[in-house]
Amino acid sequence: MFEWLFIPAAYLIGSISSAIIICRLMGLPDPREQGSGNPGATNVMRIGGKKAAGITLLGDLLKGLIPVYIAKSFELPSELLAVVGLAAFLGHLYPAFFGFKGGKGVATSVGVLLGFSWALGFSFMGTWILIYKLGKISSLSALIASILSPVFAWFIVGDVKIVIASAVMTVFLLWRHESNIQRLLSGEEGKLKT
Repeated sequence: MFEWLFIPAAYLIGSISSAIIICRLMGLPDPREQGSGNPGATNVMRIGGKKAAGITLLGDLLKGLIPVYIAKSFELPSELLAVVGLAAFLGHLYPAFFGFKGGKGVATSVGVLLGFSWALGFSFMGTWILIYKLGKISSLSALIASILSPVFAWFIVGDVKIVIASAVMTVFLLWRHESNIQRLLSGEEGKLKT
């Protein structure tokens, strides 16, 4: 029964806010109080530059990847693996250590997908990069890659539990990007200056 302990452990790992911690360590403003107010890599880029954003991105990705990768190494069944991934993802969105107010979840979802399958995670990243190269809009890139991730999961992994987990993350990502979607539709969404 110890396998079920992976779920709360994944949630707690996901609850570690890379953006807030990195900003504190680098003497930057709290990302929840600057820029978009979102504790994620894109906002850290705005307030702290590429280095801070890169470290934040890596941290957010790893907290999705590590719990799933460890669970996978224990050969847990796919339904439990899917829940572990969702727990890490939800930890980022609703972190226990930071008042349950977290980021939008893109990087952590990529980490979870990488844990499920390297090809699945890289498919998401490749889609993000392609769309970003075309439009320079981070949110649009994330949204399109997210929408396609359950399709990628179906063809790459072929396990319905992993497909469902990918779809659940997509729903949350769309919901967390509601304001971005509204700005995209009105043509007001800003491009990320790199």
